[in-house]
Amino acid sequence: QVQLVESGGGLVQPGGSLRLACTTSGFTFRLEVMSWYRQVPGKERELVAIILTSGGSINYLDSVKGRFTASRDNAKNTAYLQMDSLKPEDTAVYYCTCNTSGRRYWGQGTQVTVSS
Repeated sequence: QVQLVESGGGLVQPGGSLRLACTTSGFTFRLEVMSWYRQVPGKERELVAIILTSGGSINYLDSVKGRFTASRDNAKNTAYLQMDSLKPEDTAVYYCTCNTSGRRYWGQGTQVTVSS
């Protein structure tokens, strides 16, 4: 079955970096667009970035442009979100997702907390 497992979250000081990973199985990873979302309690989940099958990525949040880079490794069936120059407002649960076999699948999320 389709599985997405995020990892790499944690507590980091403002200005620091984290690299999130989304390890997948159960589908042909290289054929699917992958996306990263984030959610703060009480707010809607928001799209952070999309990683195309070609490997190119699109950042959808103006607030992360120039700081976050989304990528993928098709050999490892894994998507990444490199987050640099982190700010307290980046604190959220980060999710990876894909749409395959007619439905959308989500990982369990990984908590990112930016605080001094």
